[in-house]
Amino acid sequence: MGAGFIRVPQVSRLHDRPIVEAGSVPGYGAVFNAGLLFHDGLYHLFARGVRDGYRRNDGPGPRFLDYISDVLVLTSVDGRTYEFAYVLGRAGTSGVHCYEDPRVQRVLGAHGEDIVMTYTSLPPEESGQPWRIGAHRLSWDGERFHLDEETGQLLGPADVANKDAIVFTLSDQRVALVHRIHPNMQLAIFDDLDHLWHAGPEYWDPYMSDLDAHTLLRPTPGALGIGAGAPPIMTDEGLLLFFHERRADGAYTANVALLDKDTGRVLSQLDEPLLEPELEWEREGDVDNVVFVQGAERHDDIVYLTYGAADRCVGVATAQVSHLVKALLDAA
Repeated sequence: MGAGFIRVPQVSRLHDRPIVEAGSVPGYGAVFNAGLLFHDGLYHLFARGVRDGYRRNDGPGPRFLDYISDVLVLTSVDGRTYEFAYVLGRAGTSGVHCYEDPRVQRVLGAHGEDIVMTYTSLPPEESGQPWRIGAHRLSWDGERFHLDEETGQLLGPADVANKDAIVFTLSDQRVALVHRIHPNMQLAIFDDLDHLWHAGPEYWDPYMSDLDAHTLLRPTPGALGIGAGAPPIMTDEGLLLFFHERRADGAYTANVALLDKDTGRVLSQLDEPLLEPELEWEREGDVDNVVFVQGAERHDDIVYLTYGAADRCVGVATAQVSHLVKALLDAA
């Protein structure tokens, strides 16, 4: 393992190069901000792939022009070497104009387990609509995942810019949604996944009228914003939540908190980041100085983390779960 960011508990990069490079998938440039699922003996990486042909905008408006992204799936036996497998979600289909930042999570319920992909659903610029949380259930046919088309849904309050969503199950089988209405992270609780899927104004109007009561985490003083990273990792002491923070200098760092398994509320968080941009490909890219954790899988006492780097490529790091938990309990 490569040297990691020197803090305790230590996070170690598995490689000094990306595990998925920009331009490595035919027809795509940047490939980054990847969710993760270990399933049927393979690591499945759900990456945001930007179609070839985009370019920087020298005028007012968005940073890039002709910037359309799909959800690509890459697979690996060992978590070190990935190969492109297929396009899972193609922009312009399934009612989605553009997919950004997919997270994939297992959500338990009374009828078993659902595999849910959440993502930022970006509308056409001319629509004047804000970005929203998009979600699909996924199905597995023994060889690949598929979007369950009929389950496609926008989650959260209508007409509100909302993103960085993760979904998980609490100890009593209620379903929690962590999301980001700038600049804070919020927590919404539902009876079950169907309740989340079909929550309308009767849920979201009173929620938005008292948004401060639902705030989970706030940026540290001087920081510009925060948002959820990977679906949380279960431990005996609570749920490890990896999230990102955008510092005052614009850099994105990876951070961690411990959530209560019963309520989803914060028990503890570390003041210092676990990981920050250090390597050249983390510091220079389409957006400089970004490490953006989106995938986390636990194997015994090791958590395997995938992160987007500089909005161009995907990196991977590991940490020891027991060290993280001890540090969080000591910080409580």
